[in-house]
Amino acid sequence: MQTQPLILINAVGLTSRLLPYAPRLQALANEGWARALIEVAPAVTCTAQATLLTGKAPQEHGIVGNGWLFRETREARFWQQSNALLEAEPIYTTARRMAEARGRPFRAAKMFWWFNQGADVALSATPKPYYGADGNKAFGITGRPEGFCQGLEKALGPFPFPSFWGPKAGLPCTEWIAKAAARVVLEDHPDLTLVYLPHLDYEPQRHGPSGCEMPRLVGELDAACAPVLDAAKQAGARVWVVSEYGHCDVKRPVLLNRILRNAGLLAVRPGPFGEILETFESRAFAVCDHQLAHVYTAPGDGLALARARDAISGAPGVARVLAGDERGEIGLDHPRSGELVVLAEADSWFAYPYWVDDRKAPDFARCVDIHRKPGYDPCELFLDPKLVWPLGRVIRRLIQKKLGLRTLFDVIPLDPTLVRGSHGLPAATELNRPILIGDGPPPSATGSIPMTAVHDRLLSALVPG
Repeated sequence: MQTQPLILINAVGLTSRLLPYAPRLQALANEGWARALIEVAPAVTCTAQATLLTGKAPQEHGIVGNGWLFRETREARFWQQSNALLEAEPIYTTARRMAEARGRPFRAAKMFWWFNQGADVALSATPKPYYGADGNKAFGITGRPEGFCQGLEKALGPFPFPSFWGPKAGLPCTEWIAKAAARVVLEDHPDLTLVYLPHLDYEPQRHGPSGCEMPRLVGELDAACAPVLDAAKQAGARVWVVSEYGHCDVKRPVLLNRILRNAGLLAVRPGPFGEILETFESRAFAVCDHQLAHVYTAPGDGLALARARDAISGAPGVARVLAGDERGEIGLDHPRSGELVVLAEADSWFAYPYWVDDRKAPDFARCVDIHRKPGYDPCELFLDPKLVWPLGRVIRRLIQKKLGLRTLFDVIPLDPTLVRGSHGLPAATELNRPILIGDGPPPSATGSIPMTAVHDRLLSALVPG
């Protein structure tokens, strides 16, 4: 028996408090049900999505943040797209296996969700620039099957990549993804369509939720969902909505790597392009990810671990430092985690800079460079206010690039105090937690449910009985 197709919209940053500003999504909740979700740690994109896809905690699925130290190469790498990094089976694989065992096919579409490359899905699209041998970069998207992404861009125009991340991050990418997903629903008829809509992830990080026009922003997200909702109605598909976390206001960046450097534990390599973190020679360093950080120490160096814990524990803005089995208290007892896991105070967040003199900052620090930085950098959402005419510098760099010259788009500020919003910790109240909107039988609980429970509810809807 063929089941009803299901579309899962990932509306990043949506909470129960914000839902009334989204009339279309509120109508879905009114027709079905809505529950707040208890976040995983850290409450960040890659970890939350891995939990939603597998139903497991980070210590089981292995995604301990948006990035971590790859111990074999001593490289801190963020935003990796390989589906093989998931150490637990994702829902599209489980649902396909169960459906085929019952004699029916199952096809999934993965539209801009993470762990996209190599995923066991029929259709996929995800951002993936082209990188030239001369260091140049061109925007682009990739996916499967061959020609799928090219067909989307032919129909909808090029994916507006600068609006997906960076100083111009905003609504256009969410509108494009929603229109692309609507086409997939109507033309390809997947059994499961995963749709990632990031609009609410930008302004609340730049200015904090209290510094934004949240009713307007939520209304824009709601309007952007219209093509998907209309396509669902036409295709007879169910629509569920989920989010990964809510945002909070912050006022204090905590620079853990400078603390560790001042303690004599972190080493750098000076060079022609600025100082580079020397992970092989450092006795301790932090991989920072919003309001949680992993501190890695030299293998077998118990003294360094103790010194790092002592140095960090007393720092303003640090709430807890967990070591060894203590990491299991928050589901992060995993080999990819740091020897220490550090949690911020509610009004603080962890910034990655390890240099103590901005004149010695690495050249990538002033660029949007998500793969080279040993930590997440929300400063990439800003143009440097110290530049006299930052847009002019961007135009100049574009001209240089078009002339075939190598150049850096060095317009990103080094001042972490500009950032006024973050996430990563459990929300203080249920109204500020992420949300799940569904139909069919509601969860028996009336309060919040664990994020790990979403997977099984989806699987029951996709392969009932």
